[in-house]
Amino acid sequence: MRLAIDAMGGDNAPKEIVLGAMKAIQAFSDIEITLVGHEEKINEFLINKERIQILHTDEVILGTDEPVRAVRRKKNASMVLAAKLVHDGEADACISAGNTGALMAAGLFVVGRIEGIDRPALSPTLPTINGDGFTLLDVGANVDAKPQNLLQYAIMGSIYCEKVRSISKPRVGLLNIGTEEKKGSELTKNTYKLLEKADLHFVGNVEARDLLDGVCDVAVTDGFTGNMVLKTVEGTAMSVFQMLKAALSSNLKSKLAAAVLMPNLKQLKSKMDYSEYGGAGLFGLKAPVIKAHGSSDANSIYNAVRQAREMVNKNVTGKIKEAIEKEIIEE
Repeated sequence: MRLAIDAMGGDNAPKEIVLGAMKAIQAFSDIEITLVGHEEKINEFLINKERIQILHTDEVILGTDEPVRAVRRKKNASMVLAAKLVHDGEADACISAGNTGALMAAGLFVVGRIEGIDRPALSPTLPTINGDGFTLLDVGANVDAKPQNLLQYAIMGSIYCEKVRSISKPRVGLLNIGTEEKKGSELTKNTYKLLEKADLHFVGNVEARDLLDGVCDVAVTDGFTGNMVLKTVEGTAMSVFQMLKAALSSNLKSKLAAAVLMPNLKQLKSKMDYSEYGGAGLFGLKAPVIKAHGSSDANSIYNAVRQAREMVNKNVTGKIKEAIEKEIIEE
């Protein structure tokens, strides 16, 4: 299996990207990795070159670049070349921690959409209190959506959870302002009717406050709402840990208590870190494209590689294609 990684994308590139790639190579004997980026800078950290090759380029898409324009004009950018390796059949999947909008554009324009998919969805798996996690889509690939789009999100999320997260009959929930069937906007009301008829384990409307309690395995919503939920969960977790840190360092007694509690707090922090589940998959493309967090460290990149490997091995793209074709025929 061949994976392409944008070595220059993200806040900690290329160091953490390279370290994560080396860690993945040690863990998985069936993968080869192409690091795309500035060869000299990559080689500063590339100690083990076993099954790792470099595709050199000195062009990079920055976080401040306008996504579509950057992908079209910077054709030799590390992110674009990583996507091109997938398009050309030289890689089975690609990963980047760089500009999210640019990666979505590269996915659409370079890798390409599965026929029948109206709009791909960006989908991370977020933590739950019981540690199982839930897959949320869409979180920003499309600000606006139609009921048919949300139905396709539900199908793709369900397949991903079944094949990659090994969940039998994933519970699909529609994110709404109440659990009652008649609640919500025209979008959610019409989507509810479609999901009710679909060949899915649909558990009805779910509220945002219940997501971390594990009310469903797949939460479906439009990209605007999904991005708000994602940023709220992320921001709340960071704020809680900052408040805990301040409280536990306020005086000598607190510091002593912190020393005792430190192993438990580290375990809790790890449990709430959604990078442990991998990156956000861009579902609906002809091959797996994974968006790692912009501040990814080596462990985050390793988990993104693990996720991409699972998606290739379990043929998630092929299963989505089959399900969408079946949906079109039944219509």
